[in-house]
Amino acid sequence: MPLWLALSVVLGIFIGTFFANRFGGNRLSIINSGSNKLTDLLHIIDDQYVDTVNMNDLVETAMPQILSELDPHSVYIGVKDVQQANDDLKGSFFGVGIEFTIRQDTIHVQNVISNGPAERAGLLAGDKIVEVDGKSFVGKEVTNEVAMRALKGEKDTKVEVGVLRYKEKKVKRFTITRGEIPMKSVTATYMLNDDTGYIKIKNWGEKTYPELLIALAKLAQEGFSNLVIDLRGNTGGYLMSAVQIANEFLPKNRLIVYTQGRKSARQEYRSDGRGSYQQLPLVVLIDESSASASEIFAGAIQDNDRGTIIGRRSFGKGLVQQPVTLHDGSMVRLTIARYYSPSGRCIQKPYTQGGDKDYESDILTRYEHGEFFSQDSIHHTGPEYHTTGGRVVYGGGGITPDIFVPEDTVDMTSYYKEASMSGLILQFAYDYTDNNRQTLSAFETMPELEAHLRKINSVELFVQYAEKNGLKRRNLMIQRSHKLLERYVNSRVIYNMMGEAEWTEYLNADDPAILEALRVFKEGSAFPKAPKSKSNKKG
Repeated sequence: MPLWLALSVVLGIFIGTFFANRFGGNRLSIINSGSNKLTDLLHIIDDQYVDTVNMNDLVETAMPQILSELDPHSVYIGVKDVQQANDDLKGSFFGVGIEFTIRQDTIHVQNVISNGPAERAGLLAGDKIVEVDGKSFVGKEVTNEVAMRALKGEKDTKVEVGVLRYKEKKVKRFTITRGEIPMKSVTATYMLNDDTGYIKIKNWGEKTYPELLIALAKLAQEGFSNLVIDLRGNTGGYLMSAVQIANEFLPKNRLIVYTQGRKSARQEYRSDGRGSYQQLPLVVLIDESSASASEIFAGAIQDNDRGTIIGRRSFGKGLVQQPVTLHDGSMVRLTIARYYSPSGRCIQKPYTQGGDKDYESDILTRYEHGEFFSQDSIHHTGPEYHTTGGRVVYGGGGITPDIFVPEDTVDMTSYYKEASMSGLILQFAYDYTDNNRQTLSAFETMPELEAHLRKINSVELFVQYAEKNGLKRRNLMIQRSHKLLERYVNSRVIYNMMGEAEWTEYLNADDPAILEALRVFKEGSAFPKAPKSKSNKKG
């Protein structure tokens, strides 16, 4: 009896402990003991929740939410998106070598990269990809993400595509061997006039610096003595690319930028005096989309009184992210410091931890407050700072240009806005290009193609197309916005036929910021100077 009694007590304690732990909430003592609450919560959900939960999906959903509580630029990148995120900065990827757009649930080849895998296989601009590896590849499920995943791949792997060619009903099939596809950061280099070179930097990647040196060498052969660097629309990238390029234009031991954070000691980046263009008159163009590394470069040039900044106030992204790869291949980009321009300005605009709707809508707010149209509407939240030459510059987010250029809305009408916002201009340009590719291919230069588009009255062709697609003709508005419509329509056809460099050159022809830069060079005022102090003495 004593033996059986002892066994019963032991069994009872075991059973009671099991059920208490299982259902009585005693597992919460693990959390209260100071261990990782988040891990414990996930274990409890996995173990006790009423329904089956896909824990991986739950974590994937939770990670971005957690990071969004910190700041606007700490982000989580899932495994399937890491490659794309890295490709955007590396300067190349492995794929077939085409630019495409998806229209009516079908991939339309917009451009075939010269000497790339697709061109070598026989693909042409205007082809429609309808099959991939023997399977139909059309329909609503064909998104940009799905298409890129199908066409990209490891080097030397093969993909078979079936295409429909213009005026042909039979599918043509091509086997393409994937190869390295360059992604250029410097997308346009040419002479604005006999003296002034122009370079467009689209983003700051691993190869931006060598690309810029090649562009400068090209301009040197053409005899340039002034330079415009266009950073409008450049949302950033690698810090070191901006530092390397700033170094080309600054004298020795000039501060370019410094970073500092709670756990990150101040780190300075300075010029080494080896730059080849330290005395070249320089203008930098920025706008509300210029961010991060673009602001670092513009701030370094401005604070060192090395050149003139023209345009509109930049975005204001001055947080430093450190990439951290997780065990499953996903990635966290965690903010660890802030960027500061040489004068001490924090480039980052204000934000609220835990999510900030005002931050997300800041560009729209600036537009509504008139900042795009009047320099007096720019609202500085930070104190005054001073350049090396004593000029006043402002902190509080972004780089305020030395010369403000408003957005041109003089001839903008509701018709033009609807034509632009609806996507009808883009659709027309794609259709017109596809239907007239043979004719358009006869024009070898951008000015020749532009002259042709003017001759055929591309605006009227668009208006007829738009009317058939639901946009009512408004003759007075069309007449008022004719120049804007012509510029937009023609630029997209030029882009489709000739690429980004010619597209940029066409748009720059009457661009107010470009014209202002040329004025600065003509007047010899590319090196800004502090205004002379006024004397208080009376005569």
